[in-house]
Amino acid sequence: MRGGRAIGAMLAFVAGIAGVPSAQAQWPSGAPRQDFVAPAPGSYALPPIQPAADGWVLEGNRLPRRLSTYTHGALTLLSFVYTYCSDPIGCPLAYATFDTIKRRALADPALRGRVRLVSLSFDPLNDTPEAMRAYGGEHARSTELRWHFLTTYSTKFLKPILDDFGQDVEIELDASGAPTRARTHMLKVFLLDRQGQVREIYSAAFLHPDVILNDLRTLALESASKSLAKVRLPPG
Repeated sequence: MRGGRAIGAMLAFVAGIAGVPSAQAQWPSGAPRQDFVAPAPGSYALPPIQPAADGWVLEGNRLPRRLSTYTHGALTLLSFVYTYCSDPIGCPLAYATFDTIKRRALADPALRGRVRLVSLSFDPLNDTPEAMRAYGGEHARSTELRWHFLTTYSTKFLKPILDDFGQDVEIELDASGAPTRARTHMLKVFLLDRQGQVREIYSAAFLHPDVILNDLRTLALESASKSLAKVRLPPG
């Protein structure tokens, strides 16, 4: 996460000023509201942080696929969720933010057809492919801007993906020490370029649609610039 963004984002978090939710996914009560000016697209760099993790995942009634299928070939936003999460600065915030990003990317010629969203479950035991598809609702069926709702066979397949992304999660215990369905985790959203490189990681305090959209536009400009440079290269 870029240091220059930290001060503005944290001040916005403390200020708690409202954004505008969509009709499909209302902004979660208690989630941070932010009001600050995002840097202009292309006025800053987003250096690669790490390669995206890979592993076997499931979507709907399809055969297993590699996660890399969903992290290469488009500008991708990926978050880890579970369907019954009720923490306002957790999964509901990620869902509402993705909903906003989807609507605004579809209306932006610079991003339309270039962006993909991915929500991957923390809890393969309860979040079956069918449960994830139901969680996605109309977003899981829409082909305008693909939003994939994924899960895994089991925690055995999930854990290496979490470890490689650096995403911690713990199962909450009840008063008697027995495991519950709830998960304790810090919200992270990963921005990946077309080559599957992580270029930014957003926490709840930084999860502002204007910032994310400008980061997407910055990567789109970078990709276009590289393509143009290749065309102009003289034959060698």
